[in-house]
Amino acid sequence: MIPLRAAEIAAIVGGRLHHVDPATTVTGPAEFDSRKVAPGGLFLALPGARVDGHEFAPAAAAAGAALVLAAREVDAPCCVVEPTGRPEGNSDAYAHDPDGSGAAVLAALGALARDLVDRLTPAGLTVVGVTGSAGKTSTKDMLATILGGAGPTVAPAGSFNNEIGHPYTVLRADAGTRFLVAEMSARGVGHIAHLARIAPPRIGAVLNVGTAHLGEFGSRETIAAAKGELVEALPAAAAGGVAVLNADDPLVAGMAGRTAARVLTFSAAGDPAADLRATGVVLDELARASFTLHDGRGGAHPVRLRVHGAHQVANALAAAAVAIAAGIDPAAAAAALSGHAAASAHRMDVRTRADGVTVINDSYNANPDSMRAGIAALARTAAARDGAAAVAVLGEMGELGEAAVAEHRALGEALAEAGVDALVAVGDSPAVRALAEAAAGAGITSVSAGDRPAAVRAAARILRPGDAVLVKASYADGLWRVAEGLLDEGLQDEGA
Repeated sequence: MIPLRAAEIAAIVGGRLHHVDPATTVTGPAEFDSRKVAPGGLFLALPGARVDGHEFAPAAAAAGAALVLAAREVDAPCCVVEPTGRPEGNSDAYAHDPDGSGAAVLAALGALARDLVDRLTPAGLTVVGVTGSAGKTSTKDMLATILGGAGPTVAPAGSFNNEIGHPYTVLRADAGTRFLVAEMSARGVGHIAHLARIAPPRIGAVLNVGTAHLGEFGSRETIAAAKGELVEALPAAAAGGVAVLNADDPLVAGMAGRTAARVLTFSAAGDPAADLRATGVVLDELARASFTLHDGRGGAHPVRLRVHGAHQVANALAAAAVAIAAGIDPAAAAAALSGHAAASAHRMDVRTRADGVTVINDSYNANPDSMRAGIAALARTAAARDGAAAVAVLGEMGELGEAAVAEHRALGEALAEAGVDALVAVGDSPAVRALAEAAAGAGITSVSAGDRPAAVRAAARILRPGDAVLVKASYADGLWRVAEGLLDEGLQDEGA
């Protein structure tokens, strides 16, 4: 964040100052957790499901916050914005916000972020947007690695990709920032358009259109309509706009007609018509891909990824395409991809215990597409070892609506097709029961576990030295605790 006087902030967000000198300058970052406030920072008094940030304003001020952005007067230096009703963007963000105070602070936060982008863009800031049903975070992390080698880069931590995390990340940028990478999620039509208004991107990448959030959208075509809002928000080609599209996904490739930006395509399948493509893809024993990246300029560059799963090839190509569009040399982009290590927690985090059991912790989130990618990585890892079993510890894929039971049943069948030997199904919802029943019906050893501790015990009984296990579910299930428990099981086996 750039230094701003309290009076400037009030003017930007349409608020009024209370208990503060208008000349007071905010010099630190914005925070919505009072425990993380830095001296000179801006505290965001956002209401939550359990606590209201307004109650923590005095503590934030005592910790050094120069100003509190609030929807009512508090006993601290503050800029007060009036409640405005429901927030723009994700309408589910403040279901617990009956008085609109959260929406007011959120709108003010977005206005402040937009003002910052408007100030920094003429000075050389490039904003990049990334969206897709799967792979957004991995691609965002790869981009941060590549672009970070060319100049100061800001990218969201983890999956800060909604109407709160997006402007919060934007405000991390300052006068020295050259690249701002924005991961953009949607739970409905209009959400990505809203995020793009907060930080207008010059380059936008659409990775894929899958079935994540099918319950909210209703169809893949509606998901495509929402994801395509990113390319619609890009400037025209003459103004430097570039849309990076997946040539292997017809719904994404079809977005070319929705943008005035220059279109740059990529193909993990090696389509020679794509601008960037991969050939010679080979997976090692831990499902890490090596391939040749063809840059569309006649160059061919070797890439050896350190992240796991064949699906990472498409993510790497998308990141390379965005980087090249941003002016990065293709050879430098390929070299950076080869040096990139996983940066976000609980996403294809692969660790091998002392007894040789490999634990694939991909538990941060799940949808049908990412589940199949994780299962493929599991099967590959087990197949590379003589006699090793592939064990899947899976919970529920959320937000699938009426398709939930059918999608989980199909997932159980997919386990058998991939050669998975055993399933531990975590939970007791109709969808998880359908998963377990389908897997058992396909000949897979299937065990049901009611909670996370039971899942650890069940998997520990199945696993033998040298086996591979995938732990994956939607975020709400918190199955990273199972992955941690299985790693601890290995330590206990050693007598630690």
